[in-house]
Amino acid sequence: MKTKSSKSSSALFLQIIMFIIAIIFLSPFYFLLVNSVKSLGDIMVNAADFPNQFHWDNYLKAWELTRFPVAFKNSLVITVISNLIIAMLSAMAAYRMVRANTVFNRVVFMIFVSAMVIPFQSIMIPLMQVVGWLNVNNSMVGLILCYLGLGIPLSIFLFHGFVKSIPLEIEEAATVDGASSYDVFVRIVLPMLKPMLVTVIILNSLWVWNDYLLPSLILQSPELRTIPLATFTFFGEYSKQWDMALPTLVLGVTPIIIFFLSLQKYIVEGVAAGSIKG
Repeated sequence: MKTKSSKSSSALFLQIIMFIIAIIFLSPFYFLLVNSVKSLGDIMVNAADFPNQFHWDNYLKAWELTRFPVAFKNSLVITVISNLIIAMLSAMAAYRMVRANTVFNRVVFMIFVSAMVIPFQSIMIPLMQVVGWLNVNNSMVGLILCYLGLGIPLSIFLFHGFVKSIPLEIEEAATVDGASSYDVFVRIVLPMLKPMLVTVIILNSLWVWNDYLLPSLILQSPELRTIPLATFTFFGEYSKQWDMALPTLVLGVTPIIIFFLSLQKYIVEGVAAGSIKG
């Protein structure tokens, strides 16, 4: 009885601790939502207080001032195209490196893994010089190319571990039946990569959608602004329009949160399969 009682007490204590941790992590969302419907004066007086009067027109003003549909379209186009190219190139490259386990492929894989630990700040200036040489500055093409270079190493690393879990016998059987290398990858390997494919897409979507630094370096035209860049327009040297910036943040994070919550189960499934089976 004492053992059961002590286990119940430990479980209750653990639940309380986890509940407190959850509140701490969710508290920024409270401040974001509450202050997005306050006036600037109320935010400055007490940001933690519940609003006495709800200013729902903050969202309408923020929508108009940021030209949110344009910023949303830019973010969506950049995120979708970057994701599709990164996922497909990484999956094909990782598959080739695993199945053709040559010295050259092992060296190339190690180069990709090494690229993961290089801080972006150390390559920021050379990267902007390359963008200038290619004449793709102030364009979505230039930004997408940069995302490809920065996102492919981690994606290849994740796919590489997952491909090892796919039985080679299945591919050999398909080859005996007359399937080409292309058919084997598209019809057999790619469907089996679905958990990791979704995981890579989710992780890269969170990164690309919320990124501010790289778009701020490449995109100068107001017509090309992404949601993070549009939000930053409310922060000047001498003033900060929190009553406009916070509604824009809510509008910007809502789509990616919905996307993440709808597919979050694949993150654990994909990462676990890639790390344990590989």
